[in-house]
Amino acid sequence: MTTSADQTARATPLVRAALAARCPRCDVGPLFDGWVRFAPRCRACGLDINQFNVGDGPAAFLILIVGGLVTALALFLQLAASPPFWVHILLWVPLTTVLVVLCLRASKAALLILEYRNQAREGRLAAQPTVPDETT
Repeated sequence: MTTSADQTARATPLVRAALAARCPRCDVGPLFDGWVRFAPRCRACGLDINQFNVGDGPAAFLILIVGGLVTALALFLQLAASPPFWVHILLWVPLTTVLVVLCLRASKAALLILEYRNQAREGRLAAQPTVPDETT
C-alpha cells in the first residue's frame, strides 16, 4: 500500500528530485548529512537510507560524461584557435575537477532515488538444484 507522500515523491521528476536531494519516499527530509555523505535515516519519515548502495557509480558516470564533454570542448578550442598546450592544462584540468565535484551530490542523489523507485537491491542467485556428477 502506497501513501500519499510516497506517490508525491514518485511523481517528482528525477532531475528536480536529485537537485533538491530530498528523501525518495516522503520528499521532505534531506538525503545528505554533509556535502556528499548520506544521512543514515530520513528525519521526516524514518526511511533507512543506509540500505541503499550507490557505490562509485555516480563518480564513474560523471567522469565519463564530463570527460567526454571537456574532450570535445578542448578539441574544438584546439581546432578553432590553436592555443599553446599550457592553456589547455590551465583551462581544462580545473574545469573538469570542479564540474565533477559540483555534480557529484546531484548524481549520488539521482542514483539513490532510482534505486528506491525501482526497488533495486543486491543481486541474489536462486538456489540451483544440485545434480550428481555422472562421470564414472
